Amino acid sequence: MKVFAVLLLLFSCLASGHEMLPTYPVLEPSYVDDVMQVKMRMFNKRADAEWYEISVFDDQWNPVDFVTGYRVINIRYLSHVSFDVYIRKQDSKRAKFICSRSKLRKGDTEGTIIASRICSKFRNPTQ
Repeated sequence: MKVFAVLLLLFSCLASGHEMLPTYPVLEPSYVDDVMQVKMRMFNKRADAEWYEISVFDDQWNPVDFVTGYRVINIRYLSHVSFDVYIRKQDSKRAKFICSRSKLRKGDTEGTIIASRICSKFRNPTQ
C-alpha cells in the first residue's frame, strides 16, 4: 500500500510546461536609437497549448511598454521559436521581468486546463 501511495504522489506531481531562454537576459542597444532589445527563445513542451502571450513587467509587476513581432506567439508542440523584444531606453531601467503565459482556447476542456506562466529576470549588463 505504501508503494502505491508513493507512486501516486510521484505521478501526480509530473507537469509539462514551456521553457523560455535565456533565464537572465541582458538588454542591449538595438539598431534604432534609444531602443534596447533582447533575443529570446521558447520551447513548447505542452501538447495542449500552442499559443503563448509575451509580457514585460517592472519590479512591482506593473506592465512595461514593449514591442515584439507578435504579443501572442504560436508554438507547436515540441517546437522552438525565437523572437526579439524591443523596449525604449527610458523604460529599460524599469523592466525587470519578461514573461510568457500559455493561452488556452475557450473550447479546450479536455485534459488539463492549467495555464502555465514563466518569467525571466533581466540582468543588468554591469553585473
